[in-house]
Amino acid sequence: MRASSPTPAASTVSAASPAAAPRRRRRRLLPPAAVLAGAALLAGVTPGPASAATTAAPGAPYTGMGNCPVAAPAMTNPENLQVGCLVSVTNAGKFTLGSTVVAFNSPITLQFGFYWDKSAPEVSFPDGSSANQYTVVPPTSAPLLSAPMVQINIPGIQNFLPGITSVFAQVELAGPVTKFTPLATGEPYPVFQLPIKLHLYNALFGAHCYVGSDSAPLLLKPTTGATTPTGSTPPMTGDPGTLGYDPDPNGHNALVISETNASLVDNTFAVPGASGCGLLGSLNQIIDWTMGLPAAPGKDSVSFQQTNASFVLDTDVADLSAALRDSAAH
Repeated sequence: MRASSPTPAASTVSAASPAAAPRRRRRRLLPPAAVLAGAALLAGVTPGPASAATTAAPGAPYTGMGNCPVAAPAMTNPENLQVGCLVSVTNAGKFTLGSTVVAFNSPITLQFGFYWDKSAPEVSFPDGSSANQYTVVPPTSAPLLSAPMVQINIPGIQNFLPGITSVFAQVELAGPVTKFTPLATGEPYPVFQLPIKLHLYNALFGAHCYVGSDSAPLLLKPTTGATTPTGSTPPMTGDPGTLGYDPDPNGHNALVISETNASLVDNTFAVPGASGCGLLGSLNQIIDWTMGLPAAPGKDSVSFQQTNASFVLDTDVADLSAALRDSAAH
């Protein structure tokens, strides 16, 4: 019996910045064009209440940011120093989980808002520079991440479950995205931390068959630089792609930063065993045997290839809301 594709919707799975004040450490620097545009961000605009949600989809350079949660309380806090929105689409890549490879066949979309609060959190890099670290806010009326369902081959599973050669799998969020550091471009530091779990689908597995869980997720820390795995595992190296900078075309203070054809990688995470598979978990061990699970750090990896991401920064959520709204009218 071969696996037949179920029909649930795409999963909800639930990458920058000018400084708000001078710092003693050398900060991540933007190209001259971005510095000029970023000067508006430092002009001391007083944060105000967010505008009403836009009804038309934002246009360039904010394409895809229509679900940014600009009206969320966390975003409208007047003590925020910066706010922003992100949309990212990964077009290729793969997971290696133990002995099993899961390829990405369709785009994976990530979208959320973020803010930099008055504590001004930042991280330092080996070259002496530093970058702001933001708090993520889930999007409005949309999943934080939409991942396709994919079919994966599991060699040897038919020895235990005759007729089955593959199953369907879908990535789901297993907790909040944290430590968003978009200007860690090319540095040995994660762009964010993303906890996930893998939902396995097959008629024999039941509705709650997972690798990973909310309490024991696969904690991904993808980077566009080099990974720092433990032990003798060699590092993987990503690529920040081509960076672009676009000031707002309608006179607002927002600045859009884009990364085109970036590669984000990670091989520092562990993968737990299966749970909830079959009646009373009776198939958990079979799935573990055939997928090579659980797997310690260094035996697992993820590569997000052909990733195109854009994020916008502003010091004022009202100005950001107006920028999104006005872009839809042009």
